[in-house]
Amino acid sequence: MKTVAYHNLGCKVNAYEMDAMLQALREHGYQIVPFEQKADIYIVNTCTVTNIADRKSRQMLHRAKKTNPEGIVVAVGCYVQSDTRAVEADCAVDLLVGNNRKKDLVEILESYMEGVARKSVIDISRTAEYEEMQLTSTAEHTRAYIKIQDGCNQFCTYCMIPYARGRVRSRPRQAVAEEIRGLAAAGYREFVLTGIHISSYGMDFNDGENLLSLLQAIDGIEGVERIRLGSLEPRIVTREFAESLSQLRHLCPHFHLSLQSGCETVLERMNRHYTPGQYLAGVAFLRTFFAHPAVTTDVIVGFPGETQEEFERTRQFVEDVEFYEMHIFKYSRRKGTKAAVMPNQVPEDIKTARSGVLQDIERRDSAKFRAYYIGKTVEILVEERRLIAGTQYWIGHTKEYVKAACALPGQNMENQMIAGKVKGFLEDEILEITVS
Repeated sequence: MKTVAYHNLGCKVNAYEMDAMLQALREHGYQIVPFEQKADIYIVNTCTVTNIADRKSRQMLHRAKKTNPEGIVVAVGCYVQSDTRAVEADCAVDLLVGNNRKKDLVEILESYMEGVARKSVIDISRTAEYEEMQLTSTAEHTRAYIKIQDGCNQFCTYCMIPYARGRVRSRPRQAVAEEIRGLAAAGYREFVLTGIHISSYGMDFNDGENLLSLLQAIDGIEGVERIRLGSLEPRIVTREFAESLSQLRHLCPHFHLSLQSGCETVLERMNRHYTPGQYLAGVAFLRTFFAHPAVTTDVIVGFPGETQEEFERTRQFVEDVEFYEMHIFKYSRRKGTKAAVMPNQVPEDIKTARSGVLQDIERRDSAKFRAYYIGKTVEILVEERRLIAGTQYWIGHTKEYVKAACALPGQNMENQMIAGKVKGFLEDEILEITVS
């Protein structure tokens, strides 16, 4: 039995695909071991979203080769796809597997061990095939991530993902439903739909299928108790879309709408296809049809050419919206993108200062959002047990993805729903609930 060690970098889509590759390896008799351990084979599922991600991918590949110089080091995924020549020339890498070939990892690996080619990378920009992978279990025990599409057609000026992942390719509804039915039967209660650009789901079909119709189908599957969405394109949130979502029984009122900037001129340079006004309208629709929904976002500060006045527009915008959470990123110059060669690159110290301003707003608004629930009854899906200040707590998330804890000693509550009244804050980001 050959041993396989692995390391995953990047997004939830990468994590899903890593789980699927590990499942296939186990089914073929491979033993999975920790990455720090000496193994026969090392698999690094790479990321290329930033130059830093490329560097981390290289570091992990070299770490694997250093741990066992005789082991087979396999580079998989986005960094392989975006810079094949560099990876192929890297002395630490024995085998290259690009995107849309992960489902064939075992076959490619065994062919390599028989002396066949060391590279399996397709022209991702030309494929229309969705890479079908299906999980029967995941690393988590309560929540399962379900990949519903791949690729992106947006071509934001700072982003390499369309070049690494190709164009939009949607997964057939039947395959999505089959995977969810199997996982629900295995005890999973919450399902998170993920992809590279899930708002584009169905645009490559000719049957009228779209994200809303997929959600409506999932909502009716027996055993599904929660449905959570990954990142949404702001333009998808029309009045009709928000109202239709509110009619789904199991959809969590937790919406991640990627903003990146609250300034229209910066959005234009980013090639984002909406205005701040359109974004605000989408948020208003969600708050019309859902009671106190969690609205979260991503913001990039210091995009090339961002003036202090433009940043102030973003600052005022996020002040007005009052997000539950914001993921704030300092712009990172990504070789190969249009933004990397734009004039007026913003100095690092200015990016840091602007990031700090938004982080202060985020902390304040996030605490305010959580405090809203004090005195109210909420329901959590329990994910873990933790000892806090000498007391045993069961911890989980509400439908809005607010973390809360309940002290129920002597009972195994993992993967159970607990409803209780919010007493207050147990810790900065954890509410305490009591069950009457």
